[in-house]
Amino acid sequence: MKIGFIGLGIMGRPMALNLLNGGHQLAVWARRAESMQPLLDAGARGAASPAALAGGVDLVISMVADAPDVEQVMLGERGVASAGKAGLVAVDMSTIRPAAARSIAARLLEQGIDFLDAPVSGGEVGAVAGTLSIMVGGSAAAFERARPAFASIGRNIVHVGESGAGQVAKAANQIVTGVGVLTVAEALNFAARSGVDPARVREALLGGFAYSRILENHGQRMLDRDFRPGFKSWMHQKDMNIVMQSAHELGLCLPVSAATAQMYNAMVGSGLGEEDSIAVLKLLERLSGAAS
Repeated sequence: MKIGFIGLGIMGRPMALNLLNGGHQLAVWARRAESMQPLLDAGARGAASPAALAGGVDLVISMVADAPDVEQVMLGERGVASAGKAGLVAVDMSTIRPAAARSIAARLLEQGIDFLDAPVSGGEVGAVAGTLSIMVGGSAAAFERARPAFASIGRNIVHVGESGAGQVAKAANQIVTGVGVLTVAEALNFAARSGVDPARVREALLGGFAYSRILENHGQRMLDRDFRPGFKSWMHQKDMNIVMQSAHELGLCLPVSAATAQMYNAMVGSGLGEEDSIAVLKLLERLSGAAS
């Protein structure tokens, strides 16, 4: 399959490499030319713009920061829609508001381009390993056409429903993971401040109903003080803000999500935005009067 890939950051670069390794012909574009070089070295073709990329491919994938970026690369000047042929499938794997995904889908469909919102979960580790969970919204026909590409970068691939459904699933995922990371950090900080070895507490919790992959994986990283970014705090702040904006639109009460969103706001405000979201442990330690 001929695929164009837009956005080569922490997540996009390994995803694009896995598409190449999966045997697909790949063209790439990124705002920073140096971001493309590892893909060019691996055999991808560079493009001068999203439009130049879209003209000769069957599928375009974007992995960018937020809805304005998706709109720019898909619908802006020299965007995908300006050169994409009718029948092209455009896939956005970023995390954006469900309402924004539906709007972009409708505007692209007017030009004969099918759009899938297909956000992912699994972080940098999953992107490198090709084991991402992919949650897809859009038509079943477009999903089937994109499935070979999804198979090269993900393991758990679910067609959730119509346009926007993938982003709803991702927002739900971010509720669970955001609250989970904060809960594990609270538990370990509670143990340490109580004078008990948090590593032993984690070991005990892993054997009971408190077990989770967040406790297992991120809990160990917290103990190791490994706050290198696989998923930066400002990204989780953005995602929790999407949850709260959507809740406001729907008139929903999400009290735990609201508290978690405030903690990520505080992380960014206190200078921890570029660290991994598990660095919320540092914020809790500071608030508890401990050195971090």
